[in-house]
Amino acid sequence: MSVHRLRPWVLRSKTRSRAALYAGWRIAVLAIAAATFGTGATDLAPAAGAETDAAPVTEDADDKTATEDADAAARGFERLKTQPYSPADFEQALFDSLWQVWPEPLRQQAADASPDQRRRMALSRYGLVADPDNPTGPPLGVVDDGNGGWVMNCLACHQGKVAGHVIPGVGNSHFAFQTLTQDVALARRAAGKGRSGSMGAFVPLGNSNGTTNAQVFSIVLSALRDNDLNVLKTPKFPKFRNHDLDAPPFWNVKRKKNLYIDGFVPKTHRVIMQFALVPTNDAASFKQNEEGFRDILAWIESLEPPAYPWEVDTTLAEAGRVAFEQACADCHGTYGPDGTYPEKRVPIDVVGTDDTRLVGMPPEHRRVYRESWCGECGKIHVVEQPDGYVAPPLDGVWASGPYFHNGSVPTLWHVLHPDQRPAVWLRTEDGYDRQRVGLEVAEFDRLPEDVKSPEDKRRYFNTALKGKSAAGHDFPDELSADEKRAVLEYLKTL
Repeated sequence: MSVHRLRPWVLRSKTRSRAALYAGWRIAVLAIAAATFGTGATDLAPAAGAETDAAPVTEDADDKTATEDADAAARGFERLKTQPYSPADFEQALFDSLWQVWPEPLRQQAADASPDQRRRMALSRYGLVADPDNPTGPPLGVVDDGNGGWVMNCLACHQGKVAGHVIPGVGNSHFAFQTLTQDVALARRAAGKGRSGSMGAFVPLGNSNGTTNAQVFSIVLSALRDNDLNVLKTPKFPKFRNHDLDAPPFWNVKRKKNLYIDGFVPKTHRVIMQFALVPTNDAASFKQNEEGFRDILAWIESLEPPAYPWEVDTTLAEAGRVAFEQACADCHGTYGPDGTYPEKRVPIDVVGTDDTRLVGMPPEHRRVYRESWCGECGKIHVVEQPDGYVAPPLDGVWASGPYFHNGSVPTLWHVLHPDQRPAVWLRTEDGYDRQRVGLEVAEFDRLPEDVKSPEDKRRYFNTALKGKSAAGHDFPDELSADEKRAVLEYLKTL
């Protein structure tokens, strides 16, 4: 990847290793998509007055640690870039022919287009992002298996773009997972290949483009295994509710001790491995990949939040910092060289956001996870019944829209103005709202009557659907209009 292409968007530290920053374009953790188809820092300095007979910690030692971390991140990327961890989800030839099952007039437009134009149309329809280093090859989040097959991975959800620019680790708020799955199934049937055994036959993959039912994939995959990850002949699935989620940015993982919106499980490399528990991966081969996933987590934790690329009113932003630290920092932390993050779980009756995610993951699944190999056979602490959601860190928040765990709020201005949040909204592909800071959207009181097909409905975010509510997080109502304007400016600087 050419550094100049992304420098205005992604580089905060010019001294940070290129290997650490750019180690992972095509893949980071494996397999939500594969499944569907087949913080504390340690103080190394001696305490005042302590004995110093041992060799002091030197800059060379720090440099060595940084180099080792960067090397681990690069290894994780390289292993995943070159090794498919599951059978192909579909063939490249099939992907290139999907336009033949598109509805009219899109199909005729594709028929009249050149192959390069059709590829761009396909990426746009499915919300996949072209690899800046290889625009004609597999998109980001897809790996070529060397035999014409394409294997999707987590970057399909966790690698997106903002204002048309690819940013490492930003969630893919364009991904049309359900539409892609359905088109692949249609194309297979048209080619006489029958249906694929995708998870989409059992659970919805995402009812709005840009969100996926990812945590339910974890529930289903875990239920297929015993505690030592052997595939069960008669699995028992707990009761759960489907709940679409917005993919959070990877660059905030390093600030957390626990993962997921409810923070129910400690951060370990095995947590990200669970999405690779497809039946084709037996327990022994699965466990052999553990060291590689340590490196994958190192890549995730090497990512830096992108700097806001446009002008900022620094005077207004400073006033916003003061208001933010008075009204928001207790939950979201402080920022800058001495910033702290409390990782605070806010009870659902306090935050008031959509509770479908909270009640949708059953305690039975959390216990199964804890007792399994992924949960280190009961050695880690798992919160079986969390009472709310963890307020996320806000590093790079200008780039991580839409907002809330379910992706229901399109801009930070709407976050700060709860009574102005749209009931239905439709985003543009590459636009960015610099005034309201977030997605560029058209707003509607209800879903337009002429929107009929399921794939067209998924292009609209409809807050009337189950699990899609944009209500709650009314705390900004405590701020004056001037304070809201100042906080919005400050959020650009994080």
